Amino acid sequence: MTINCKGVLIPLSSPKIMGILNLTPDSFFDGGKYTQRDEALKQCEKLLLEGADFIDLGAYSSKPGAAKIDDSEEYRRLIPVLEALIKRFPEALFSIDTFRSSIAQAALDRGAAMVNDISAGRFDPDMLTVVGRYNVPYVAMHMQGQPQTMQNQPHYDDLISEIWRFFSEKIRACHAAGINDVLLDPGFGFGKTIAHNYTLLNKLERFKEFETPILVGVSRKSMIHKLLEIKPEEALNGTSVLHTIALQKGAHILRVHDVKEAKECIALVQHLQ
Repeated sequence: MTINCKGVLIPLSSPKIMGILNLTPDSFFDGGKYTQRDEALKQCEKLLLEGADFIDLGAYSSKPGAAKIDDSEEYRRLIPVLEALIKRFPEALFSIDTFRSSIAQAALDRGAAMVNDISAGRFDPDMLTVVGRYNVPYVAMHMQGQPQTMQNQPHYDDLISEIWRFFSEKIRACHAAGINDVLLDPGFGFGKTIAHNYTLLNKLERFKEFETPILVGVSRKSMIHKLLEIKPEEALNGTSVLHTIALQKGAHILRVHDVKEAKECIALVQHLQ
């Protein structure tokens, strides 16, 4: 299994790491730390030196109840930093965490290698067309509702079957738009209770049936810190435990805040296997 990033085939026979670089003032764990260009450059260097295969840049906070921002503000936060990062780290592969096709296009024009869309094209009907035109990998995430309301009593009649059908339809739509490399993100914490999240993790191998890469993002999320009654800053150990389980159940990419520890999880699980 491979994905094509800027003409280079990235094999996923060995799991990869996507380092998170939030350019937002209000993300749930590291909001406000990397809004300045110099701080973003330093953090990107740290993530790459620790072994990140991709850097995921986000300028729109999608935590539950996060404030909406318009596309001009998202552009202002993202594009100048992306340009500086690409200049400093020309070999790095940057993923753009956005649901807006205009932001995705601006980033791809400047050399981004991937698009990570929490809405899987639901929020912007032009997104799949834009991604297909640039022929870059596309992460399609499952989410019930919208970030502002998604945790208001989320309900499923059959969680796994509903997400499975969602992905089946999205894969077809992506291929019809010319997107060759589709990655599936089950969307831990997006329109799901803690119980939903653990059911999803426990049944993660169901999505291997699509023979499509699976991306898992559980890093320091509420499914860990709320269950353990700790703060996100104290949730690294729990994150490593869930990363280990996700890898054993077939995850191909881990989206993480802490690259060094995730890399150790991958090394240990691979040795066990």
